[in-house]
Amino acid sequence: MFRVGFGYDSHRFEDGRRLVLGGVEFPGERGLKGHSDADVLVHAIIDALLGAADLGDIGSHFPDTDPRFAGADSCALLEAVVCEIKTAGWKIGNVDATVICEHPKIGPKKAEIKSRLETALGCKVSVKGKTNEKMDDVGAGIGIEVHAVALLEK
Repeated sequence: MFRVGFGYDSHRFEDGRRLVLGGVEFPGERGLKGHSDADVLVHAIIDALLGAADLGDIGSHFPDTDPRFAGADSCALLEAVVCEIKTAGWKIGNVDATVICEHPKIGPKKAEIKSRLETALGCKVSVKGKTNEKMDDVGAGIGIEVHAVALLEK
């Protein structure tokens, strides 16, 4: 049996925070506003995985009202979700994600992001960077959004 899940997340930029995407830091870039480390890429992947396994969503597992998750490393949250999915009898087939932002450019760090995520997930991962061609708030450089798809097998 196969199941597919779709994940989406977006965060606004915020001064005074570090930018982390896919578990990789982007030094010198403005960070994202969020309760945890605001790793929008990992958050979208978590939602795709949880959706495919019918295990809820990121907010039900790691609520932003819980002080335990303040500043949390999103890759640690991802690893916890991977364990839960495996315990439920699922194997992750692959993950495909698109990061949409005007800046930073994803290309220079894509191999590092891909490696970090493949280690955490135990499967092949595709990460693509796209701009929004200056359209809407993301195109205006106000934040970053990510779309992710995950395939599970049982």
